[in-house]
Parts: sequence; C-alpha cells; structure tokens
Amino acid sequence: MINRLVFENLKHRPVRTLLSALAIGVQVVLMLTLVGVSEGMLHDVAERSRGTGADVIIRAPGSSILTFSSGTMDERIVGKVREQPHVALATGSLVHPVGNAFNAIAGINLAQFNEMSGGFQYIEGGPFTEPHDMIIDSVDASEAHLHAGSVVDFGVPWRVTGIVVPGKMSRMFADLKSVQDTYSSSGQVSVIWVKVDQPQNIPLVVDEFKKLLPGYGVWSLADYVSLVSADNVPMLREFTGVVIGIGAVIGFLVVFLSMYTAVLERTREIGILKALGASPGYVLGILLRETVLLAMVGMIAGIALSYGARALLTQFAPNFTTIIVYSWWPRAGLIALLAALIGAIYPGLKAARQDPIEALSYD
Repeated sequence: MINRLVFENLKHRPVRTLLSALAIGVQVVLMLTLVGVSEGMLHDVAERSRGTGADVIIRAPGSSILTFSSGTMDERIVGKVREQPHVALATGSLVHPVGNAFNAIAGINLAQFNEMSGGFQYIEGGPFTEPHDMIIDSVDASEAHLHAGSVVDFGVPWRVTGIVVPGKMSRMFADLKSVQDTYSSSGQVSVIWVKVDQPQNIPLVVDEFKKLLPGYGVWSLADYVSLVSADNVPMLREFTGVVIGIGAVIGFLVVFLSMYTAVLERTREIGILKALGASPGYVLGILLRETVLLAMVGMIAGIALSYGARALLTQFAPNFTTIIVYSWWPRAGLIALLAALIGAIYPGLKAARQDPIEALSYD
C-alpha cells in the first residue's frame, strides 16, 4: 500500500519528479566523468610508457612522475648507461611542451626508438627526415585536423610527415637533435629508456643505476607505471574531493527544495493521513521512500549520461582520455543517495510533526 502511494505521488507531479531525478543524475555524471577523465589520463600515461618497450626508466632529479617534460639531464649519461652490464639498449628522449598544456613534442633517435619499441605503425605518410619534420599520432591529428604535409607552428614551423597509431610515449615526435637545437636544450634529455638483456636482471640493473646515479629517479617500468596513480599526483585527490563535494551539495539542495515544496503542496493530504491514524514515522517513511526512488532513478540516469559525456569528450577533446570506472558506480550512487536523504530529512520531519487539524484547514 505504502509503495503504491509513493509511486502515485511521484506520477502526480511528473515534471518535478523528472527534473529532480535529472538533477541527481547530473550530480552522478559530474562525479563519474571527473573520475573517468583523471583515471583515463593517468592510464594513458602508463600505456604510452609501456609502448616504448623499455624495461627501466631514468628521470632527472626532482622531475614529476606524471609528465616526461619536467626536468632535464646531460645526454652524455645515456652513454654511461649503455656501458653498464645487462643493458641491451638505451636511448634518450627530450620532451618539450608546445601548444597547450596537454601537448608536447618528443625528440627521439628514431632508429634507436624503433629498435626498442618495435617501430611506429604509419596510418599516413612516413618518418621524419629533415630537421623540422615531425610525426604525430592519430589522436592529435584528428583534434587539430592535420594530415601528412600539414605545417604546424610551435615557435618554428614543423612539417608533418606522418600520422601514426598512438600509444608510444608521446603524441608528437621529431629528431632529437632538432628538438634540442630548436628549444635551446642542446645536449639535454628528459628521459632515458633502457632495455635489459633478460627480464630477471631488471631488479639488478635498477639497483646498479641507483648507485651510479644518486638522486635520479630510477624505476623498473612496472614500478613506474604503478606510481602513476591519483594518490601520487599532487592535488588531484583534493581536487576530486572538492568537485564531489560540490556534486553532493547540488544533490542535497535539489532534494531539499523538491521535498520541501512537496510537503507544502501535500499539507491537506498529510493531514488526512494523520487523521486516519498514520503515525509520524509512516508519513516520514513515505517521503524517504520517494527520496530513495528519486535517487535510484537519478543514479541510473547519471551512469547512462556518463557514457554520453565520454563520447562527447572523445569527439571534441580527444586529448582528454576518458574511461568508465565501474568501481565508482556504487560510490557515486551512495554519495547521491546520502545527499538526497539528508536533503529530505527536514521536510520529512516537518511533515511528520504537522497537526492534522491545522493541516486539514490549510488552504
């Protein structure tokens, strides 16, 4: 009986019910999209690191683990690394930010990088051959509408010679010497990638490099990838918490206003229920059940909308790699439900405390 009453109450006001559920859905999609973008960007960094084919990575002292363009070191270190036991191949790269905050051009020794990574897969065009030639992956090419033969101005004009499949360290590549000379970083590299002769020798090589290069960041690729997480990115967890908090406040206010208005509109109805013997708990239960139903519908709508948000970001901002984080579905749903229930408590208590005689005379 009570469940039927809940459904009928929501059906009686379809526009407000729909808007309330959609507002809760916006709260959910806000959380899921933010988490999806942050986790997607970190996942993309990890996958592009794996795409190099390296076993060990060496970074300059004090450099950020998230970007390859922070901090440089003397290119001559690459030669010392190659001389160490169990090193099959070592190559350095210089990653320099260009354009916006999400773009960087990687200077590489193409022959060495191809040997380590297995080579690029060309969708269009071919490798760079001249000093200001570059290749670009299909993600950046699609976003900037570039093709083989296009010219891009990053302080100096760069000619695109090829479009490649993404997934290898960076999105744009050029000759190492050209990048060094163009951006005043002669003799400098950002990262040294190392291929070890046998997998079982990776821990030994890492230990030797830590002794050889004190203060430098030295990790096996597996350890480095494990560090690329929200917990190790400065302020990302705090930023996520703030946005989730804003979403929870939105859900609270929406449900509070919706339930408060519903109580005022249904004053006579509540008076009739109490005159017929309904207890305060019964009246409160009706409103809380309505709130739970609204939150569930909003959660489902938010999950569905998160797929739409991912599709829009993929279409219009492909650099914002977004994934669906299934583990956050119950978390986002629980946060939305708690915010909605908190928002319904005061209106529910107000309804439960109404005097039936005053409620019946309410106009």
